[in-house]
Amino acid sequence: MRRIMLAAAVTVIGTGLAACGSTSSSSPSTASSGKASTASCSNSSIQKDLYTKGVLTVATDNPVYTPWFVSNKPSNGKGYESAVAYAIAARLGFKPSQVVWVTEPFSSSYAPGPKKFDFDINEISYTPQRAQAVTFSNSYYDVQQAIVALKGSKIVTQHTPAQLKTYLYGDQVGTTGLTYITNNIQPTQQPRVFDTLSEASAALEAHRIDALVTDTPTAQYMASAQLKHAVLVAQFPSVGEHYGLLFHLGNPLVNCVNHAIAALRSSGTLRALQRKYLQIYLSFPTTQP
Repeated sequence: MRRIMLAAAVTVIGTGLAACGSTSSSSPSTASSGKASTASCSNSSIQKDLYTKGVLTVATDNPVYTPWFVSNKPSNGKGYESAVAYAIAARLGFKPSQVVWVTEPFSSSYAPGPKKFDFDINEISYTPQRAQAVTFSNSYYDVQQAIVALKGSKIVTQHTPAQLKTYLYGDQVGTTGLTYITNNIQPTQQPRVFDTLSEASAALEAHRIDALVTDTPTAQYMASAQLKHAVLVAQFPSVGEHYGLLFHLGNPLVNCVNHAIAALRSSGTLRALQRKYLQIYLSFPTTQP
């Protein structure tokens, strides 16, 4: 997506965790590349950079979905993004009870201006345009986009690059899924745009669109558990998209968070969390746009 939420033309088999953030280096495209020493990232030294001293204030949307969160409760530590947030908090010296969750709608998270949180974790993809208004951390997850459609629909078996251009797509406003549709698939019909991914999903179920595009784990959850009669058709090859934590522009805390992400990567923690929460969603056929 985001975020947001086959056979005939399959050319490659997805490689699962090989595409995940834990195996990649920090992206050079992130908005901050500053380095922080362990000493400068002690809990006491970062207090001056916090939204509220003494606690780490973490934002995400409402509702939130599996596999990123579980039971729409970010504070339970379950789901990939919730677990990552608590792992970062621990690296910064916070106890679980010192992590405070607040709600920030996805569509407003990357708007310019002050933020009422330390960072937002909500499947927010780094883009150069967004990085003009906010600061991103290094990647905590590398993203591939995937197609969700209804079982028995034409696109399930007919999705060569030329055929993909003929369908009516829909997606959430401001998402990288919508951008992928426009820039990579380049359909002949104007995609329909919705305020939320839930609205796009409802349009799919009502046959008002032929398909939607979102990140592979979200797409598989939608197809297997959230939507009736839906199927993940295929995922697209990586285009270098990744999720980063979002901060207000120029927030120096990002340097210590990047330090924490690097430590979680090198220790194998990110890889372990991806195996725990995302593995079953990641091995899917790949098709070309």
